[in-house]
Amino acid sequence: MASAFSAIKTMNQPLHRTTNNPFSKPTSPFLGSGREFRPVPSSAPVRRQSTIVAVSDVVKKKRTNSIPFSGSDPLITREEGLELFEDMVLGRGFEDMCAQMYYRGKMFGFVHLYNGQEAVSTGFIKLLTKEDSVVSTYRDHVHALSKGVPARQVMSELFGKTTGCCRGQGGSMHMFSKEFNVLGGFAFIGEGIPVATGAAFTSKYRREVLKEADSDHVTLAFFGDGTCNNGQFFECLNMAALWKLPIVFVVENNLWAIGMSHLRATSDPEIWKKGPAFGMPGVHVDGMDVLKVREVAKEAIGRARRGEGPSLIECETYRFRGHSLADPDELRDPAEKSHYATRDPITALKKYMFEHNLVKEDELKAIEKKIDEMMEDAVEFADASPLPPRPQLLENVFADPKGFGIGPDGRYRCEDPQFTQGTAHV
Repeated sequence: MASAFSAIKTMNQPLHRTTNNPFSKPTSPFLGSGREFRPVPSSAPVRRQSTIVAVSDVVKKKRTNSIPFSGSDPLITREEGLELFEDMVLGRGFEDMCAQMYYRGKMFGFVHLYNGQEAVSTGFIKLLTKEDSVVSTYRDHVHALSKGVPARQVMSELFGKTTGCCRGQGGSMHMFSKEFNVLGGFAFIGEGIPVATGAAFTSKYRREVLKEADSDHVTLAFFGDGTCNNGQFFECLNMAALWKLPIVFVVENNLWAIGMSHLRATSDPEIWKKGPAFGMPGVHVDGMDVLKVREVAKEAIGRARRGEGPSLIECETYRFRGHSLADPDELRDPAEKSHYATRDPITALKKYMFEHNLVKEDELKAIEKKIDEMMEDAVEFADASPLPPRPQLLENVFADPKGFGIGPDGRYRCEDPQFTQGTAHV
């Protein structure tokens, strides 16, 4: 079967309409957040012989170029559809519950929700093994859930309780799980990309230097459109391509960097084109369609696992809520929000499965009921869990056994009853 990444290698339709003025800006077909909502183009040119460029309809091209495609021939099995649906409903239900708990005063600080972007997390992460790694941003709850971190642990972390995945010390923006290889959410944009690049280097080193034959682990680095103008992004793309690291850079382009429109902040809004500039595939995919995301993810993850190097995937998606729960969300055009609300990825998957007779409505309702009960359980568990004890304050801060945090006996100094009676001299 033909590769989705190479499905349009022979296509050479122009990407931009240009004028005779060499200094005029080209008209971009990027869907974007302008007043006019335009469709994503069905093809894009290959800029260099050695690079591959794909676009959001790679699924259709893949079928067309390989075997006869019937409109009734589903892209997924029944079991796959149920798994994708449950994971997206889990993410949506969890974030909706977070909003309730935040406004009830159970959570503090900044809480950034993922509503609307579930197709990206589910489409990519559900293809990973437990040993593969995920590096996230401050919008990290759903990434952790998709990777397998129990809802109880994630909710407890948001409540700041000891039963959280970081024992209550990470909070909303710093989800971490050694067990499930979630290598952290990162509050500052771009922070996670070097960490993900290092994780991918570790996998390659173990396989090629330490000769661990089973070390074919892949790392996913998630980040937003606002990050793609940062130096860390470009530096790590260069290193990953130079060393052919097993990493996939996943841009969750929700069109807004807090209150800054992506189209106003970037000279060329088509982020995927930065991949071929470094010698790696650049892919633009409809991030509101979990099936398209999943097909592109299969290609990118497969390439990385086979040792063929990194890929840059731009998933054009949209967040249904404000930047955080503290954001009144008054900057975005109501018409724009209404437009994307009609493209809800969960509704789209449900419709697809019904059209292809993969499931029945009562089966999906049973999943939704299961998730509702899971959310109630997660909240009850988190609410009943204990707060971190005072001695935990300095844990995971200092590593030097002779430093301020840990005494010669191996105990944390803050466990000493005299610790709080004056520390200015220390």
